[in-house]
Amino acid sequence: MNERLHNRDQLAGGVQQAVDTPQKSGRTIQSVDRALTLLELAAGEVDGTTLSELSERTGLNASTCHHLVMTLVARGYLTHISRTRGYALGPKVRELLEAMEQESDPSVLLRDDLRRLGQRLGLGVQLAVLSETSLLTKVSFPGPASALKEPSEVEKMTALHATATGKAILAWIPDTELVRIISANGLKSYTANTITTLSGLVEELRTVRRFKYAIDDEELREGVVCIGAAIREGGGAVVASISVTLPAEEASDERRSDLTRQMIEAANTFSNKLRNAQR
Repeated sequence: MNERLHNRDQLAGGVQQAVDTPQKSGRTIQSVDRALTLLELAAGEVDGTTLSELSERTGLNASTCHHLVMTLVARGYLTHISRTRGYALGPKVRELLEAMEQESDPSVLLRDDLRRLGQRLGLGVQLAVLSETSLLTKVSFPGPASALKEPSEVEKMTALHATATGKAILAWIPDTELVRIISANGLKSYTANTITTLSGLVEELRTVRRFKYAIDDEELREGVVCIGAAIREGGGAVVASISVTLPAEEASDERRSDLTRQMIEAANTFSNKLRNAQR
């Protein structure tokens, strides 16, 4: 309670300073500044604050305060709780927060970049995330109509050990989390190339960490090769992965080397864009 009162006093002090400080002509709009001040005060009162309290704490006369509050209510930034509790933050604030969070969601922020990457490579590309113990493909752009058909997304959900996007994420999670995911999904064999032992997977993931890319070398479906890399957020944690798919018959050493380089570069570029969006 004391901490809350201290925070309220600090906020009130800052608000009062903003109200009392003369504004330089041409730099700010007084009515907007006052409205934002009221919004900040309401944000500090989760149980609501009355019109008289807002008027008293800002030093605004009752009529001016009332008109500003009614404008904020009309636009959804404040909501009237009751006569005794007064006003609190409205639904519009939540909408703005959700929009801001969505803009930093890799599947939203990187969608167009991923599409352009696929167009440049002339191949199918995907972006996937780890959800609990499942691999979820959030964005996918198929290659040319003549290209091979990829495995179903349902099949991929539990095949992290056999996919490039899955291994690109698994390589960077704690060992205890890796064991939990493998315990939930198992190490099912899909082709003769599928890794089906924990020790084999651990060794594979060590290689992924060393070279900064993952490969599905016909491990989920015969005739299909995927190359993937991890996407990191501002704090450095892996939050997603991307991959490119090509027919095994086209996966020469030279082609693999070129695609690997481009996927690593794309992952770094995407990670930087995500970090900047989260600042």
